This record gives sequence, structure tokens and C-alpha cells, in this order.
Amino acid sequence: MPNKKETLTHQDKTFSNVDYAEKSLENREFIKCEFIGCDFSKSDLSYNDFIDCHFKQCNFSLTVVTGAGFRDVIFTGCKILGVDFSKCNKFLFSFLFENSHIDYATFYGTKLRKTKFIACSLKETDFEAADLTAAVFSDCDLTGATFVRSVLEKADFCTARNFSIDPAANQIKQAKFSVTNLAGLLHRYNLDINYGE
Repeated sequence: MPNKKETLTHQDKTFSNVDYAEKSLENREFIKCEFIGCDFSKSDLSYNDFIDCHFKQCNFSLTVVTGAGFRDVIFTGCKILGVDFSKCNKFLFSFLFENSHIDYATFYGTKLRKTKFIACSLKETDFEAADLTAAVFSDCDLTGATFVRSVLEKADFCTARNFSIDPAANQIKQAKFSVTNLAGLLHRYNLDINYGE
């Protein structure tokens, strides 16, 4: 656990092109802040809170987020590779991801209800046991993403591609799919699907 120092609060600030790579941030709270082109790769953001913040074109490759809080946070055009979101603060946990690479990330057992992933790459990302009720995967690449014991009820996969979801291993009631990507539900049966070409 972090030692209890005075928390430094930043509000309504813009941070541009700041290099936080491999550094450790401690006892910070960011409210309604904007981060543009910042490098957080391999940095340690544990136990810091980000509320109503917007990250644009930032690099979060292998960033440590143990106990970090992210509430109503938007990631646009970010690189978020190999981040373990399952270790974040569960009480401050809501996102919007757009045009971002979230490959090799872990959302194991997290609550991502109504989360929107728009035009994102989610290759090899782990959604095992995650609650994705009414989540939206709009124009997302889910190559190798893991869905096991996941709650996918009312989730929207209509424009998602390259996913493999076993209906027997997940809750998928009222999830939305398009005719063109239904094969992603049938991988386990190894069927040869003819699209009438």
C-alpha cells in the first residue's frame, strides 16, 4: 500500500508531450485534465486517480496501474499495450476507448458495462469473466481476444471482426451480431461456412 502523503490535485490542466516513461507518479489526483502526446510507457501510475480526463495520442505500453482509479476517462488514439486493468481501483472504473491499440491488455473479472470501444485494436486482449453487458465493440479487431465466462448480454458486436466467442462458455443473451460476422460464434464447431459467393 502507498504511504499516506498529501495528495496533490491537478484540475482543468493540459499536459502536452510530457515524458513520464519509466517514472513513478505518487499521490496525484487529476480532475478534468487533458494529456496530449504524453509517454507513460513502463511508468508506474499505481494508486493515482484520473477523473473526467482525456488522453490523446498517449503511450501506455506496459504501464502499471495497480489501484489506480479511472472514472469517465477517454482514451483517443492511444497505445495501451499489455496493461493489466484488472488491478485498477474497482470503484473508479469507467472508460471510452476510440482509435486506440489495446492489444495484450487484461480486463479479467472487471465491470465494463456499457463501455464503448470504437475503431480499436484489441488483439489478444483478455476479457475472461468480465461483465461487458451492453458494451459496444464498433469497428474493432478482436483477433485472439479471450471471452470465457464473460457476460456479453446486449453487447454490440455488429461491426466487430476476427472474434471467437463460444456461446456455451459465455452469457450472450440479446447480444447483437451481423450476418457477416456470425462465423465468430461457430469457431469451436470447425464449420465450412458458404456465404453464397
